[in-house]
Amino acid sequence: MDVKLAVLIDGDNIPSAYVKEMMEEIAKYGNPTIKRIYGDWTNPRLGKWKNVLLENAITPIQQYGYTSGKNATDSAMIIDAMDILYSGDVNGFCLVSSDSDFTRLATRLREAGMQVFGIGEKKTPNPFIVACDKFIYIEILKNQASGDSAEDTEEQKSSKSDVDKITNKEIRLISTTIDDLADDDGWAFMGDVGSLLQKKQPNFDSRNYGFQKLTPLINSVGNFEIERREDAKGRRKLIYVKIKEKRQRGRKK
Repeated sequence: MDVKLAVLIDGDNIPSAYVKEMMEEIAKYGNPTIKRIYGDWTNPRLGKWKNVLLENAITPIQQYGYTSGKNATDSAMIIDAMDILYSGDVNGFCLVSSDSDFTRLATRLREAGMQVFGIGEKKTPNPFIVACDKFIYIEILKNQASGDSAEDTEEQKSSKSDVDKITNKEIRLISTTIDDLADDDGWAFMGDVGSLLQKKQPNFDSRNYGFQKLTPLINSVGNFEIERREDAKGRRKLIYVKIKEKRQRGRKK
């Protein structure tokens, strides 16, 4: 079934520079049938959005800041999200913001059976991240955009190296996930491992660590063994992973 997504963007809280890459990312998870961005469009600070909105068919929603210090944009976006939910026209939502004010909205939408994808900067508070089914960092999309360019500026080159180093915390998460899924011989299907990692930690993404896919990320660690098997019909390779025994790990240089 094609997932119909409502994409709701907090214009006050998200930079306009990588919207094209953001929309391409969203298309991986469903068809964005509703695309709206919220902000006070009389504010010159939002001027950079205008051309981007036309190019990506995103509908701007005007929301005046009625009271100093209060974010009226958040309220308008939340009200619209609930109206869309009750319309029954979509199967999921993509909330684009780095603001923890949308934590309760994401939770409520999931309670109603909606898939919820979040997109925001790495500064996004953890409560909003874990309230989503999957959370994608804008910095990943920035690195991808830099990588697509034939001639990179110095700033773009530095952004490519702006990836997280995998730590013992992530290695333990991978290990316990493989343990949870392993058969009697210790092997787990890589696709299942990826799905469970996402459920345990919505912002887990191999691209955060400089790898496009999960398999090369796990292979780079050295704690795991990977095996490729043919399916029953011999038409495609299935990837399985297991935790190496300690003696094997110690021999790898």
